[in-house]
Amino acid sequence: MNAWARAADLTGAVLLFLGCLQSLLGVIGMLRFPDVLSRSHAATKPQTLGTLLVLVGVALRLRHGIDVGTLALIVFFQFLTSPVASHLVARSAYRTGQTGSRGLLRDDLDPQLSDMEQREE
Repeated sequence: MNAWARAADLTGAVLLFLGCLQSLLGVIGMLRFPDVLSRSHAATKPQTLGTLLVLVGVALRLRHGIDVGTLALIVFFQFLTSPVASHLVARSAYRTGQTGSRGLLRDDLDPQLSDMEQREE
């Protein structure tokens, strides 16, 4: 095993560890945060970064073209679907009143939704 392969393996192991740590912090945030909006933030941001770090670490360890291509597709679809799913969950929670929106510092949707309700009546 040459020096480059050893350095790639070590870097991959460090990235795997950091990705797992980032995902663990996201799970702890999901358990500790009080409302749906902050929990969806904790579920999306750290989990996406943690998944990216884990998959880059795995790619450095595997180093085969087909494996790296498959991992790149996983990263692409993870980045595409995770924020969209979190947005839809937060939007649904807001519209059903489960966000605890009284604690929001700024609510940009309230005037828009109030205007829509008045037009429907």
